[in-house]
Amino acid sequence: MIQANSSVAILGIGTAVPAFKLEQAHTSQRITEALQDYPDSARWAKRIFKQCGVETRYTCEPNLLEPADRCRYFLQAPSEQWPSTAERMETYKRESVPLALAAARKALDDANVPASDITHLITVSCTGQFLPGMDTILVSRLGLAATVNRLPLNFLGCAAGLRGISLSKQIIANHAAAKVLMVCVELCTLHIQPSSEREALFGASFFGDGASACVSGSLEHERSAANGAFRLGADRSVLLSDCADEMVWEVGNFGFDLYLSPNIPRLIGRYIPEQIEQLISEHGKPELWAIHPGGKGIIDTLAELYGLSEEQSRPSRTVLRNYGNMSSATILFVLSEMRQGLMERDAGPSNGLALAFGPGLTCEMIQFGYVPSNQRREAQLNEIHV
Repeated sequence: MIQANSSVAILGIGTAVPAFKLEQAHTSQRITEALQDYPDSARWAKRIFKQCGVETRYTCEPNLLEPADRCRYFLQAPSEQWPSTAERMETYKRESVPLALAAARKALDDANVPASDITHLITVSCTGQFLPGMDTILVSRLGLAATVNRLPLNFLGCAAGLRGISLSKQIIANHAAAKVLMVCVELCTLHIQPSSEREALFGASFFGDGASACVSGSLEHERSAANGAFRLGADRSVLLSDCADEMVWEVGNFGFDLYLSPNIPRLIGRYIPEQIEQLISEHGKPELWAIHPGGKGIIDTLAELYGLSEEQSRPSRTVLRNYGNMSSATILFVLSEMRQGLMERDAGPSNGLALAFGPGLTCEMIQFGYVPSNQRREAQLNEIHV
């Protein structure tokens, strides 16, 4: 935990998505066609695709845009054509690097921080693996120092992006001159399963591909960042007991098999308010809410519990609608969307809370404060009680 007057902040954010867009209505139609021999599954898939809050997503795999009878990721394809885990990992290795580089470069530019100033590199992913890893490629391609501290966070699920932000804060709180670059890249659509099972179809309905990055450092030492910053405050990480089977992500022969329990929103509603209250009790309900859109039900549950306005939940719902759930990369999309709205309204300093959930069930939370770019004087910083 850092002191309330600390100036550790996210100085810049970058995001990137692949070139191929999945339109939800079109994807639903093709999956329904692929399930023509499974009418119950087809009806269920059509309903969940319509209700999950997603309109568009992005994918690195052009075959996912093919007609149902030519898509190797759908059940209609012969089993010998289904992409193996090895093939999917080869695609991940090829397609993840350009996205990671694009997001990282945007974050560095946004923060007005040269790559040579980066002291720590955190790389995050749960949808692919290869060695030497993404961290080594980013060092070489971005021009980071060969001595940069590299910290990979792998296979931690949707909560890992926020865990990386909290880790960045802790590093800078102990080393004021540190500059931390975090890069998250997730190619979730590579793991769409050729299956009629409801669990597989649910995952296929709202996961998308994307990369995000942020540069964190000491706000008071920075010259300027054109788009404002998010000052980081107290964080909290909690592993909920007896919930390990509610979110499961395992390696199979045809990619990673995901199970998301329909009980997750209800469990969040039951257990998370106590955790939130312990974090925010000193300062009361925050104005800004950066909720990882792990699903429409999660946003709905928290919005109802805390009486959030349409504007307060808008960044999370907008990201879910336009990009789907991109696992660990998503929280920075939400913060970027939030910052854009704050800039457009010419908003002043304001307090916020970011939340994300992952396997375990794990809940990651951190307090933050929005600092407009033209109000970075100490007087304004002290208005934000994180």
